[in-house]
Order: sequence, then structure tokens, then C-alpha cells
Amino acid sequence: MKRRHILAATALAILGTFASHAQADALADIQARKKVLIALDLGSPPFGMIDANMQPYGSDVEVAKLLAEQLGQPLDIVQVTSPNRIPYLQTGKADMVIASLSVTDERKRVIDYSKPYGVIQSVVAAPAGQTIKTMADLKGKRIGTTRGSVNDKEVTKVNDGSEIVRYDDDATLVTALVSGQVDVMATSPQIMKAANERNPASKFEVKMVLKVFPYAIGIRKGEAALKQRLDKFVDENLATGKLNEIYKKYNGVDLPADIATRN
Repeated sequence: MKRRHILAATALAILGTFASHAQADALADIQARKKVLIALDLGSPPFGMIDANMQPYGSDVEVAKLLAEQLGQPLDIVQVTSPNRIPYLQTGKADMVIASLSVTDERKRVIDYSKPYGVIQSVVAAPAGQTIKTMADLKGKRIGTTRGSVNDKEVTKVNDGSEIVRYDDDATLVTALVSGQVDVMATSPQIMKAANERNPASKFEVKMVLKVFPYAIGIRKGEAALKQRLDKFVDENLATGKLNEIYKKYNGVDLPADIATRN
């Protein structure tokens, strides 16, 4: 009987945990705490970087600052890497993730998203002198990518005899590429640009586009009030042009005209 009571009590505790999570209201928590905890990847140019004065900057940093300002709360940056963006969100270390978080069906099973505020390509990039038209042309080469990213997922799906080398963040990937540790990278055009800026002689260029993803603000499942507020933020700042201004500043092009309808 005692064992049965213990098991029943444990089950009730677990149910209580789920119930309390279901009733959680992250937007109310932000307001009560009087600051917003936003997960940002500061090793992913041009989305998040650290300047010479050790201050964060980049397109996602500017979006996060704009959101915090419009929420009327101070911004508290929770620094993450590509692999731990979602775990930090799910364990409550951050209220949301603004870190070039691509919208994928796989991620939709574990988190919710705001409306998209940008797009990112997953590409294969290599030096200009190399002729690469298909994945078969990469047999025997070392392909660098960022662990846990959509680029990792997409290149793994189509890999045809290459060695995939995974790094924990984009900054380390760029270092590996310019130092010759890998021959090719599966990444975004923005990260490729950062590699070229680090080593202009390398002249990396896009060889293949694997996929185009919208990216959005990630939140925990069931946060209806927060999602509504974030969707309003995206709608209003797309309408005023502020999000396009930030995107163009760091990417050199305008947002796609249909960005609001992508998901």
C-alpha cells in the first residue's frame, strides 16, 4: 500500500508540474520581473556579434533591443549557441529566442514561433575556383557546418561521400574555414560573407542553395498571450519599415515582399 501511495503521489506531482507549466504566462512573468530575458547567439555574424568594446551588436541584437523597448522592459541578454538555443528556452533560462531561428516542422513540434521577421538561405559555399554543381562533386572533401543548425540538417540529408565536420558555433566554423581545416561550408550567405571579410583572398561563393527558411522569434509551447504580443510587434514593425531597415543594414537587401505570409 505504501508503494502505491508513493506512486500516486509522484503521479500527482508530475501532473501538477504539467498543469503549472500549462498555466504559465511568460508575458505576465516578463511584466512582473520587469525585464525580458532574450536568448541571443553572439557568435553568429551578422545576427549577433561582439564589438571591440565587448558590446553586442548585429541584426538580431537590434531586433531584441527594439522589442524590449516596445515592451517597455529592460533587455537581459542570455547568450546561447546554435545547439542550446531551444534547450535554454525550454528550461526557462530565457523568455524567447531571437537567434536566426529558422522555422522548421521539426522545431514546431517542440516550440512555437512568432510571425517571421527575416529569411535565411542554407547554402554550400566554397572558393570561387572550385567547380561544384552537385553534392557528388564534394566526395572526399571536408564540409564544415554548425552543429544543430538547419544547415547541418540539410547538408546531412543530401551528403554523398563527404566528411561533415561540426562546430559548436558560427564563429568557430568561420575560423576553421579560413584556416583551411575544412574545404567547404554548409552555412548561410551571411556567414560566408563573414569568412570572406576575415580572409579576402579566399573569395568563397555560393555553389548551391539547399533551402530557404523564414526565421522567427521562438517561444515555449502554449504561450498564447506572448505569441499574440510578438505577432503584433512583427506586424507593426514590418508596416513601419523598422524591421526591413535592420535587415537591409546587415544583409544589403530588402526583406521579401511576402515575408509576413511565410511560415
